[in-house]
Amino acid sequence: MGFESIELVEVGPRDGLQNEPDIIATDVKLAMIDRMIGYGARRLEVASFVHPARVPQMADAEAVIAGLPDRADCTYIGLVLNKRGVMRALATRDGGARGVDQVGCVVVASDTFGQKNQGQTIAEGIAETRAMLRFAKAEGMRAQVTISAAFGCPFEGEVKHETVLSIAAEIAAEAPEEIALADTIGVGTPFEAGELFGRLGALLGPAIPMRAHFHNTRGTGIANAWAAYQAGVRVFDASLGGLGGCPFAPRATGNIATEDLVYMMVRSGVATGIDLDAAIAANKWFAGHLGRELPSAVARAA
Repeated sequence: MGFESIELVEVGPRDGLQNEPDIIATDVKLAMIDRMIGYGARRLEVASFVHPARVPQMADAEAVIAGLPDRADCTYIGLVLNKRGVMRALATRDGGARGVDQVGCVVVASDTFGQKNQGQTIAEGIAETRAMLRFAKAEGMRAQVTISAAFGCPFEGEVKHETVLSIAAEIAAEAPEEIALADTIGVGTPFEAGELFGRLGALLGPAIPMRAHFHNTRGTGIANAWAAYQAGVRVFDASLGGLGGCPFAPRATGNIATEDLVYMMVRSGVATGIDLDAAIAANKWFAGHLGRELPSAVARAA
């Protein structure tokens, strides 16, 4: 069909696991990442540099990163919420270690959620993120930004498109590698996704790529991804098996599943670089570790 291919960012090791009630052992996380690389994932969000009391699942971030395979064809991402997080990311490179390749910063498009998630209003989040981007760039660390709760807030409800676009305009002034919009609580619809990403693309132009991060809380995540693709998005976050959720957003369930996104894109003529059968096999393997079936509809139907 001649459609442009997409890049899939596998967020299972971080966003997929952060809400799991039982701590996943470091060696299991590394085995999961190895299987993800095996099915074709080449850009992976592997950990977050947050306080372990806030997100206990990420307490072994440095240990996971130290155990990553040193592959030139892979990009490893660490989530950071403040300058201290960027410094921890930089420290993973000490002594000539590979470390993380890119940090992912976050601005929340809601004052209430931002204060609960990272102790910041929107204005404070913008200022902190701009400073983080400048600091990361000065230290030779690649950096991108996600605007979370871009389609709705669990505490305030509707988030206006103008609010999201205003944040994006201020962040774009620091020239991050990418700006993502995240539907953190899964309230968006395909119409909204197409509208908002269409406006974001017009704002950013070709200089800063867009990325989409959808949750499937209300069953619209995959449809939203297709609408975002039609609006010009070519980079998508997804999580093995549809795992995930936010510890600070009540009832926010999993990310769109890697398997479901790949199935939809490939059947629509869009290349993904992912081996779907191998991803389904990885799903079944990890389900054995969790002791339950994972949400992915495609894997369940296999």
